[in-house]
Amino acid sequence: MSKTESLILERYKIDLTDSQSSMINSGWGEGIIKKTIVEKITYLSDGLKVKGFLAYPKDTSKKYPCIIWNRGGIGDRGVIDSFTARGLFGQLASWGYVVFASQYRGNDGGEGKDEFGGDDLNDVLNLTPLAKEFEFADDDRWAIEGWSRGGMMTYLVLTKNNYPTYPKANFKCAIVTGGIANLRCNSDESPFMRRLYEVTMGTYSDDEFNQKCESRSIVNFPEKLSKNTPMLIFHGTADTRVLPHDSLDLSYHLIKHNIPFRLIMLEGGDHFMRKHRKEADEMRRKWYEKYLG
Repeated sequence: MSKTESLILERYKIDLTDSQSSMINSGWGEGIIKKTIVEKITYLSDGLKVKGFLAYPKDTSKKYPCIIWNRGGIGDRGVIDSFTARGLFGQLASWGYVVFASQYRGNDGGEGKDEFGGDDLNDVLNLTPLAKEFEFADDDRWAIEGWSRGGMMTYLVLTKNNYPTYPKANFKCAIVTGGIANLRCNSDESPFMRRLYEVTMGTYSDDEFNQKCESRSIVNFPEKLSKNTPMLIFHGTADTRVLPHDSLDLSYHLIKHNIPFRLIMLEGGDHFMRKHRKEADEMRRKWYEKYLG
């Protein structure tokens, strides 16, 4: 793809102070700063200028599989800052992957409006053509991962696993942590979730609100998920934001429709997996190794 055809309009490397770099190495692993590069990018999605991130190993002499990572939160609540991106995406890059992540439209200075699982799904899918701009990105091997709202985005993207404008986006595996599988359920049981939904989706009548929630709840159409994409699902049993039964309820549907998955319920784990991060990271790494090679 020529420079004039590039979908990436802007990219620049994230640089941290020495003390911040030491914190990254301590929190995410030694060598991440030395072995990887993480960049902030602006890319085109449906004609909108959307903000995101790109991460990759410094050694670009060979090709690496690609991972899409979906953030949580709504609007600017949950936006990934540069420090977090350097650790989070740098860790994945240090495992030998090229990482693409979106802040979703309307966030972090990007154009458009965050629709919480509406047209902003295209901001995830429109990351896949970016891989063609890098010789070190193996765009035949893709995985996708999401946390919280990003888990919902991951589930919804996996119902579109043969994206018409980029059919190579057939994900070989997926990982979801604390993912939202049933919006209506959570809005009934968690006032926190209801307030967050209304911020993005607007204040509607109960019927309109429920219709929007149902259209974003994978438990209502699990049969649309790809049977060729094994999922690793984590959920903390003490999660009070996205309730644990979201993943438990979904698992029954996955069994019924013969969709491959592994469910890990982490005892006492909260929404941020503070007690289980290293344990979960090791399982994530092995999952990627198993399916991406």
